[in-house]
Amino acid sequence: MRNKYFVWFMAAIAATGGLLFGFDSGVISGAIPFMQSDFSLSDSEIENVTTLGLLGAVLGAAFSGIISDKIGRKRVMLAAAIIFFTGAFGCGSASNLTNLMFARFCLGIAIGIASFSTPLYIAEISPAHIRGTLVSMFQLLITVGILAAFVSDSLISDNSNPACWRTMFYVGTVPAIILLVGLAFLPESPRWLISKGREKDARAILEKIEDPDVLESEIQRTQLAIKEEGEQMSFTQTFRKKWMIYPLMIATLIMFFQQAVGINTVIYYGPAIFLKAGFEGAEAAVMASVSIGVVNVLFTILSLFIIDKLGRRKLFFIGMSGMLVTLVLIGCSFLYGMGPYAVVGSMLLYIAFFAVSMGPLGWLIISEVFPTKVRGVGSSIGSLANWGFNALVVWTFFKMINAFTIFTGSDNAGTAYTFFVFAALTVIGMIWGKYFLPETKGVSLEQIEGHWKNGGKPNEL
Repeated sequence: MRNKYFVWFMAAIAATGGLLFGFDSGVISGAIPFMQSDFSLSDSEIENVTTLGLLGAVLGAAFSGIISDKIGRKRVMLAAAIIFFTGAFGCGSASNLTNLMFARFCLGIAIGIASFSTPLYIAEISPAHIRGTLVSMFQLLITVGILAAFVSDSLISDNSNPACWRTMFYVGTVPAIILLVGLAFLPESPRWLISKGREKDARAILEKIEDPDVLESEIQRTQLAIKEEGEQMSFTQTFRKKWMIYPLMIATLIMFFQQAVGINTVIYYGPAIFLKAGFEGAEAAVMASVSIGVVNVLFTILSLFIIDKLGRRKLFFIGMSGMLVTLVLIGCSFLYGMGPYAVVGSMLLYIAFFAVSMGPLGWLIISEVFPTKVRGVGSSIGSLANWGFNALVVWTFFKMINAFTIFTGSDNAGTAYTFFVFAALTVIGMIWGKYFLPETKGVSLEQIEGHWKNGGKPNEL
């Protein structure tokens, strides 16, 4: 590679989009207890504020692909950086609930754009032999961003100052500025330039990235890939193919079960859950969330080393079995009043099992089960399913707790039974996985496509 430092610099700057993704997803976790007190918000209103961010992400993810194809990857990321800054500042300065909800929706749009455009840009500027490593940086920086939000929230949280939540959001403007300034030094994606007939501009960039002996072959490979993509099936054509039933079902349901185990209720509502468990004051509850962020980062790193060694199915069942046990433990900790540290301990184990399995598996599986001609459409369906189910689970969390509380007459029991629901969905997910989750380890994408076209079943792959 001619200039490996330049490549790493480009990837690192672009991956700041992942950091912002994680930060603005996680920052609301510590802000909620103070925001709820400062604005006198109900649990339902908190759900609405949180869910609006996810609906914004659905919108951002849905349209960023079309827009990035028209105006380029770099300009789309620039737009995301500006929206990140505007949304973070808008949340911090919101004078009422309506303004706060609008600002969260804007932040969600930026998160949705970043979830699509950032890994795409990194993949397109990376030499083939380190592409996997550099793209994985995006996933890792999402967890780092979540951890950074938890740490920042814990340092800012102050029981004597309910308005401290505003500063938590203002901190998000700093990485947005870093991304905005950094993007000014980055080139456009050479792949996008070639797709627009600007081979001369693309060549000038690739000469800084690729070794001279592979430069021409890389340009030819890119041109061939663009030609193949031009032959891709449309959205409606994808659903007309009978043999596409299994890939579409797998992509949708792997994302459903990734969210149905309740992971983002912990990410978004961690301190609120800890307050219910018995922590005295929001400050202590926010500090307890930092440990969740640390475990999330560490076990995401571990997953990068074992996912290709253990295989998809084995890792799926290890993770889901662990989450089943720990979700039951969390529920029992509430039901029998075992105290806040029992809840935290069980939750840390739960996060570890998720981060090492369903966290990376969802995105990996949808990138493998679709043939080349429908991979773009298929990945979009999987991504939208992720955000949609994410929003559904987050929007119904407190509603489930309140419904079970009314039924049982106890808030602790209401929280416990909510986690038991997640445990039951985990069992259903394991049953689904036994029959419908394919083992794609060591199987070429061409073999997977042939398996579907020949009428093969997922568990026979």
